[in-house]
Formats: sequence, structure tokens, C-alpha cells
Amino acid sequence: MSTEAMRRILRGPSGLGTASLHLARREEAPASPRTGSPVPGLYHHPVAEPDPERVAEVDRRAKTWAIDEIELYPPEWEEQFDGFGVGRYMAICHPDAPTVDHLMIAARLMVAENAVDDYYCEDHGGSPIGLGGRLLLAHTAIDPLHTVREYAQPWTESLRADAPRRAYSSAMDHFLQAATASQRDRFRHDIARLHLGYLAEAAWDQTEHTPEVWEYLAMRQHNNFRPCPTITDTVGGYELPADLHAQPAMQRVIALASNATTIVNDLYSYTKELAGPDRHLNLPVVIAEREERTEREAYLKAVEIHNELMHGFEAEAAALLAACPHPAVARFLRGVAVWVDGNHHWHQNNTYRYSLPDFW
Repeated sequence: MSTEAMRRILRGPSGLGTASLHLARREEAPASPRTGSPVPGLYHHPVAEPDPERVAEVDRRAKTWAIDEIELYPPEWEEQFDGFGVGRYMAICHPDAPTVDHLMIAARLMVAENAVDDYYCEDHGGSPIGLGGRLLLAHTAIDPLHTVREYAQPWTESLRADAPRRAYSSAMDHFLQAATASQRDRFRHDIARLHLGYLAEAAWDQTEHTPEVWEYLAMRQHNNFRPCPTITDTVGGYELPADLHAQPAMQRVIALASNATTIVNDLYSYTKELAGPDRHLNLPVVIAEREERTEREAYLKAVEIHNELMHGFEAEAAALLAACPHPAVARFLRGVAVWVDGNHHWHQNNTYRYSLPDFW
């Protein structure tokens, strides 16, 4: 394949309505009506605004599902749910979703994953004490229990026992209707990775251990956004075949993308987490303590780490596509790239949740 042909694939299709499907975007996107500012020096790509009708419809359906159908949150948390902006998040990360129903697959899973984090780990009563047992039982809503008849019914009933398990169970039911067998198995694997990362962070919390920077990054490769971009083909209404997904080069590309998006979260949530009542590990905090840097120096080094991960992701994606010019590979890589850009855009412009430190 010629270099120019590879570039055409990386740029994605051309024509009306295809701008959001490009892997490497350098053109200017329409200005956002939101007011958030990007982290200075952070490598990212601008994105086009999502369809406002899709945003509103996903918001409406997600709220009805979360509050009315599965009673995920009490009424007094409604403002926080609205402030999260799940409709905008999903619409901007999955612009190639054929229908709102496809977007809702991602929206339910995203809301459920955040509920597990809130209820079990952080904001709403979470604790490292006993986290392993709670996560294991919640995980059976993702990877179902196969047991003897006597104990099958109590397990089935347990899936309604608390809000995170109700969310996982319901969201997974909808996902299973749209996903192939290999997509289901892939997602279960990535949620197991996520839960392993939760447990590592909880263990460090219990022992008051500040990990080395490389240890923190290893934890973040598990406790990260990977379950979200990994379903980009399901949400897009197609499948990246299992043998292509399992290639080491593809696994590296997905890992680099997921790691970069998670450092974005560390950077944008930095001031929010520092203002909380408890000590919270994030990359700038770990760098500051382990490398004896000022808060500003540590934050700016975290920006550099993010940028290196992003450049690595883009270089590895281009190399993979050159070596494997399969249409499903090209579409999946574009989908992951769009998710990475959309994730940054959502963090940058969600001023309800995030604000930047005064380091510039």
C-alpha cells in the first residue's frame, strides 16, 4: 500500500457527514458553544459539536432508565446526574452510532460503571474496606454465575440487591442484545481489568502507600476508560473480528489510547479531587511525592506523559493500519480515535464537574 493510500484511510471517508470519522484530524472544527478551556500544552484534536437532538434524547432516556426503571440514584442526586452530561458524552464519542438505541448501549454501561465507582469506591459512601467482596458480586452481573440449582435463585435475586448491581445487570442485558459473542467476551475481560485496578488502588489506600510513578501508571492501565472505547464497534453497529482484535499490535493501540484518556481525567479532575475530604491518588500527586516536585512541576510533567501516550497511540495506530489494511481495522481505529478526542472534549467542557488549577 502506498503512503498516500494509507493516509487517505487514516483521514477517513470524505463527504457530507463524515468529518467525525477521521483517525488523524488536523483541520479546525466548529467552535464549541461551551466555555471550558483545554489544559495548556495538552496534545488534543478539536471535534465538531454533536447533534443536539441526539444529546437531548440520550439524556432523557438515560435519566428515565437510571431514576425510574432501576432506581439507581435518589431524587436528591438528580442535579449531579444532569451535570454529568451523559448524552453529550456519548454523542460526541460515538458519532457513527446508527441510532439513538445504539448510543444508549454505551450510555447505560457508562452510567453503570460510574455508579459502581461512586457507590463502592468514592463519592457516595465508597470505601476500600470490603471492596473486593462488593466488586465480585457486582461482577457476576457482567460475567454470570453458573452454579447448582439450589443457589441459582438467591444469586438471581441478589442482582436487585443494590443500585450498582441493578445498573450493571440492566445495562448488560441491553448490551447482550446488540453484541456478538466475541464482543461480549471482550467487554467482560475489560471490566475485569477495571475491577482489578479498583482493588489495587483500594489496597494502596488501606496501607497508605503512595506508589512509584511507574506503579501508578500500571494501575491506571487497568483502572481506566478501556471498557468504553472497546465497545466502539458494537455501538457503531459492526464487529471487529476477534482475531484482529486479539493481535498484540491492536492490544497495544487500545491500551495506549485508554491510558491517555485516563490521564486526561487525572488532569481535569485534579482540583476537584484535591478539594475533597480525603487524599486522592492521581498522576500529578504521585509525581509530586515520589519525585519531590512542586505541584505545578508535577502537573506539567503529567501533561508531558499524556502527550507521549497520545503520540504513541497515533504512531502505533498508523503502523497497524499499514500492516493490516482491513476495512474493519480502519473503522475501529477511527472509532477509538474519535472516542479519545470526544473524551477530552467532554472533560474540557464539563465545567459543572471540573476546573483547572492556576498554574499558568
